[in-house]
Amino acid sequence: MNKVLKIHLVFLLISLIGIKLVHAQEDKISKKRIIVICAHPDDAEITSGGTSVLLSKLGYELKFVSVTNGNKGYYSGTKDEIAHRRYKEVQEVKKRLRCEYEILDNNDGELEAHLKNRMEIIRLIREWKADIVITHPPYDYHPDHRYTSLLVQDASFLVNVPHVLPHIPALNQSPLFLYTRGRYTNPIRPQPDITIDITSVAKDKAYLIDAHVSQVYEFLPWINKSKVHIPETKEGRLDYILKEYVLKRGTIQAYDREVVQKWYGQQSADVKTIEAFEICEFGRTVDDQDIRELFPMLKN
Repeated sequence: MNKVLKIHLVFLLISLIGIKLVHAQEDKISKKRIIVICAHPDDAEITSGGTSVLLSKLGYELKFVSVTNGNKGYYSGTKDEIAHRRYKEVQEVKKRLRCEYEILDNNDGELEAHLKNRMEIIRLIREWKADIVITHPPYDYHPDHRYTSLLVQDASFLVNVPHVLPHIPALNQSPLFLYTRGRYTNPIRPQPDITIDITSVAKDKAYLIDAHVSQVYEFLPWINKSKVHIPETKEGRLDYILKEYVLKRGTIQAYDREVVQKWYGQQSADVKTIEAFEICEFGRTVDDQDIRELFPMLKN
């Protein structure tokens, strides 16, 4: 074998090893599975849409769940008509994010944290084999939000117990459970545990929220008695969503700055818009290294 051929074979071997390492890393990332369990169609997008877009770009498998059908979230029409319209909006989100999305058949405004609903949440988390579960904070403004949070909390230990819902295999490892940022600040500890920089995907998040036409352009401005003009053009509406639902809600508060600095270090000055999360202690115990493995976009 001549010298040139040997050199070519060495480079080929190095290339093959490199490809295998890259594929191994991609497989490791792609196996991570996230489920966002919120009360109404649109809640997951508004609270966690930017983080979801970032994780989707990394190859994570995503599922959104609405624990109610949203059938009272409008000012006219029958409950069935409202639920059907919101169902169609969810189908549009699935196309835009390329995620799974399931709506449970609980009436809007009537959610209860009873045993049947708890079993449904356990089922959802187990079937999805979730690594991360995201839900509302327990102190949020809407009763459906608070009961959704309670249901997820009640499921957090039981997803690992084999004799609970035995026909669906229990998880071998508890997921990381996170609370989104709600309308109100945690009265005990306002500082979040994790802040995700969504600056680069702010418009992508706006595009997801834009799918919920009945809510963001019609019902929510009406119920909130908003005096902000709703644009009629597609571009104007996306700008409206970007400003009102992404940039404004993603503003870095004084109590966020230390956390942003922790996760992004020298790059924290470039962070303009965030989604913030609080760790629910009922789930998997994690350290900073675990969090960085689950959220590779944390760069420091």
